[in-house]
Amino acid sequence: MECKKEDNLKNCNCSYSSCDKKGVCCECIKYHRDRAELPGCYFSLSDEKTYDRSIEYFIKTYESK
Repeated sequence: MECKKEDNLKNCNCSYSSCDKKGVCCECIKYHRDRAELPGCYFSLSDEKTYDRSIEYFIKTYESK
């Protein structure tokens, strides 16, 4: 399967600009899954900017909305 990086970047809200996985969703998901985290796209724009990708933080922020 061909990666659609340019299309993915249009919807990627990750603000970590030097990330080599930005726009390559399969690598991003694997990277965060291996660390028991969620990718930035699961978070709101303001929550994503904290760089806290923990599942606990996601649950906390999701429940408060």
